[in-house]
Amino acid sequence: MTPETQFPLTDMPVPLVFATHRIIRDCNSAFADLFGFHRQELIDRSFSRLYPGLADFVRTGELWSNHMAGGKIYYDERIMATAEGKRFWCKVNGRSRNLSDPFAEAIYCFQPLNRPLADAANRLTGRQRQILTMIAQGKTSADVADELKLSRRTVEAHRARIMRSAGLKNAAELVAWFSTEIE
Repeated sequence: MTPETQFPLTDMPVPLVFATHRIIRDCNSAFADLFGFHRQELIDRSFSRLYPGLADFVRTGELWSNHMAGGKIYYDERIMATAEGKRFWCKVNGRSRNLSDPFAEAIYCFQPLNRPLADAANRLTGRQRQILTMIAQGKTSADVADELKLSRRTVEAHRARIMRSAGLKNAAELVAWFSTEIE
């Protein structure tokens, strides 16, 4: 790359963050603004403060650790929290520069999704929300089980429990229900 084509992170027009071992080392103002912080309030702080709960932070870390290794690009959709605690849906893309340790040096792009939260979807556990999000992305129970390191039976049990409590008959109704519950 020639110097004319390089831009510093702070000049990028989308919410970007550079982290080492899930500690924010640099971010741009678009990222800080998305979460309602000043940029300096996030530097050298853990990503954990941007999650609705510590369990969400840990679960996401396990998932990304398994799928971002080897320099792969990985993405998911998840609920994050602002400085005031307001929750919102976000699509996160990430890539590690370290082939053996995905969290050693990584860059992430956060894109807010126009998907408001609703009370029914908020009553789902973090794991149920994670499974439903992946199903809504078109993944099968086997795909979800593989990504989350769960048994297929566990994923299907979560699906069945949600469907039974919501009075749904099939996966299409489940995805439609989930989509309307979060709008």
